[in-house]
Amino acid sequence: MSRPEEILPADLFYNDAESRKYTTSSRIQAVQVEMTNRALSLLNLSSPSLILDVGCGSGLSGEILSSVTSTDGGPHIWVGMDISASMLDVALQRDVEGDLLLADIGQGVPFRAGTFDAAISISAIQWLCNAESSDTSPQGRLSRFFGGLYASMKRGGRAVCQFYPKNEAQRDMVSAAAIKAGFGAGILEDGAGTKNAKLFLVLSVGGGAIEGVVEGMEGVDVEQRSKRNGERRSKEESGAKGSRQWILKKKERMEAKGKVVKKNSKYTGRRRRIAW
Repeated sequence: MSRPEEILPADLFYNDAESRKYTTSSRIQAVQVEMTNRALSLLNLSSPSLILDVGCGSGLSGEILSSVTSTDGGPHIWVGMDISASMLDVALQRDVEGDLLLADIGQGVPFRAGTFDAAISISAIQWLCNAESSDTSPQGRLSRFFGGLYASMKRGGRAVCQFYPKNEAQRDMVSAAAIKAGFGAGILEDGAGTKNAKLFLVLSVGGGAIEGVVEGMEGVDVEQRSKRNGERRSKEESGAKGSRQWILKKKERMEAKGKVVKKNSKYTGRRRRIAW
């Protein structure tokens, strides 16, 4: 059975009929409640916070954010962004409390720097792993999303993204993009080895070490403490400027930004003879 993100882009897949079907499904509602509460427990917010809901859909997750009681650190204020106009229309009809923004997260997160205390995303970021057209790439979309998310959050803030990677390669691609943007990143898998397994990407911004976020949790894979070690390693591996190795690395970076680059060949990086 094909995954939804492999059939159509999210803004086309979630039309009016599919959006209503998704929102009214009791099974999906139960899963959303479970995963949103899990994300909140990982965020561990002790006071009312401004939260970004990435891929908010019809507001199922947002309703839970609004309903958190003062004894549990709430209620929270939230802003939701989604690419599906039909999903947001259903959210408006349901009169959710959060503010809503129609936007493609693969083009970035268009908010002022340091706006949000925290962020959650439920079953959304796997859509970024599929290219929409020939002039974009999954790496470029992920880079723009995590770069914008990192900038829009306050230093010391946390983000939790639940997602369904198709395979290990997608899982690694997503976590690598988050680390490259500057996040400390850890992956927590609930129900590992079962068909109901759920993956949570736990992120920390700036001063908050990821080890403190996931301390005491079982089954957590800390991907990397910070961006700095990766940058140092990449400089060592990049080779001298102008060398074949340096050129290949530069082309990889350009491709990660969504730019179209020429294919590598045996002539890539070869020095040309001086013509007299």
